Parts: sequence; C-alpha cells; structure tokens
Amino acid sequence: MLTRREFFLSNAVAAGIAIFRPGIFAGDFFPDFKFPSDTHDRIAIASYPFREFIVGKEAKTPQSAQIQLEQFAAHVQEKFGVRNIEPWTGHFPSTDQKYLDQFRTALEKSNGFVANIAVDGESSPYALDRKEREQAISFSKKWVDAAAFLRAPGIRTNIPSARDAQPQVERAAESLARVVDYASSKNVVINLENDNPVSEDPFFLVKVVETVGNPWLRTLPDFANSLAHREEEYAYKGFSAMCDHAYSICHVKSMELNDSNNPVHVDMARAFDLLNRSGFKGYCSMEFDSPGDPYSGTKDLIASTIKLLK
Repeated sequence: MLTRREFFLSNAVAAGIAIFRPGIFAGDFFPDFKFPSDTHDRIAIASYPFREFIVGKEAKTPQSAQIQLEQFAAHVQEKFGVRNIEPWTGHFPSTDQKYLDQFRTALEKSNGFVANIAVDGESSPYALDRKEREQAISFSKKWVDAAAFLRAPGIRTNIPSARDAQPQVERAAESLARVVDYASSKNVVINLENDNPVSEDPFFLVKVVETVGNPWLRTLPDFANSLAHREEEYAYKGFSAMCDHAYSICHVKSMELNDSNNPVHVDMARAFDLLNRSGFKGYCSMEFDSPGDPYSGTKDLIASTIKLLK
C-alpha cells in the first residue's frame, strides 16, 4: 500500500516533474547534524580496504589474525588514533537485533562512531521490473534501520546496473524518493557515490538528487572512482558537481587502478580544493583502494587529509 506522500511522488514522476522539493510538504525538514570542526575528528576509516583482515567471505589472512567487524572501531583507534568508522555491509555477519546490539555495545565501549554505512545491494532502483525496484527500496530501508540503531548519520546506498534498462533518472528518483522519505523519519541521510561507471556516473547521480529535491538525499564524492573510468577533465568536473551536493561523507583516495589495470593518481591538492570550495563540513572516509598495505596506505591518506582539508 502507498502512503499519501508516496502516491504523490509516483504521480509526480509519471508527469515528468521534479519531485520532493523542500517545502512542498509541511513536514519537510533539513538534516542538521553537528559535525566536528577539528580536521582530525572529521576523519573516518572505511572497513572495505581491510577486507582481507576482517572476518567475511573476502578474508585472506589466517583466521587467527582476523578481526570481527564489531572490533574494527577499537582496532582503528589503536592503529590510527581515529574513532570514526565506515563499515561495509559485506562485513556484517547479520543485521538481526542480537548482532546490532552487540555491535553498538562494542562501539560504546571503544568510544567508536559509525560515520556512514557503505551499503551494497544487487537490485537496481531504475530497473523496468517493478519487483526489482521494490527489492532495492526494501534493501535500502533495512540498512536505514540499522544505521538509525547504530546512531549513524547516513548510509551510502549503491545503484547497481539493471539487466533490463539503461540508467533512467525518473525511475531511480521515484524509488529513491521513497527510501529518502523513510530515512528522513529516522534521521538518516541517503548518499549516492560515483562508483559504477555505468549506473553511478557523477552527472547522472546529480540529476537524480536534483530531481528528488529532498535535502536528505545527497552525494558521496569519491576522489578516484570516476578518474579510473573517464578522462581527467570529465572526472574532476563530475567530482566538483558531486561536492556541491555532498553533506555528510566523502571518500578519500590517492590512487586506483583503471579499466586497463594501470594506476591512476589523484591530484590531491586539486581534489581537496574542490571539496573545500563546496563548503563541505562532513566526514572524510579513508578508503585506500590500491595495491599494497592498507595500513600504511591509510596513514598516508590521513596525513594528506590533515594537510589539505579546510
């Protein structure tokens, strides 16, 4: 069953108009999180680069050397002196209440904080198949609930490619508007990242965000993803457009392998200058995604962020 608001959103999209503009509904409000002002306190550590060391299907180190996800906050405080983390959904052994209770208890014990949850699903919100779109919506809502319980200000929900359709702004906006409507009631921001070069092109994501027009739907600018798939000027223009719509989180990288498996290096001064000019005040998540040791690589990213983030 559709709520009155969802009914309006569905018909607005069908009519081809921009939807969910702030102020259309009397109950609309803006996110108002109090982010740290100190540069070091704005740094977060993503769990994804450490997937070889965290218990899960991608772990490669000896089992005796692996850590559980709920131990990650304490681990990064010991290694990097950082309390903020960005856990990846692939590292959650469960989303049932028992595990979430365990995770939150571990966070409280270590004084850790979840700055964002990186959510990866398989269903596309712009698929022609309505059932697949509903699955994408339900999946994101499930992680909104988890974020709210863990007191995280936001989630990054991905937009996978659809098997039956090319990227389509209106269908994606209709699906995400429903997710965002739900998330805002839980005080959780939805973020879209320029990751998949087909379905998450930076300019496509900006169009989706602008079409939805809800302040609880934002972008998550990733320093290297677009650079790995597109020409340099396109990538930086796309990154700049993403920065202008960002709010709570971005991904800091210095290098990534491109489609030919060759390294592409980020102009860190240029990227941070674009981020700073946008007035971004949220968290910068260190997401080392290069060949080599993620521990030393993360330390280098932290040093660059402290030097360049305003």
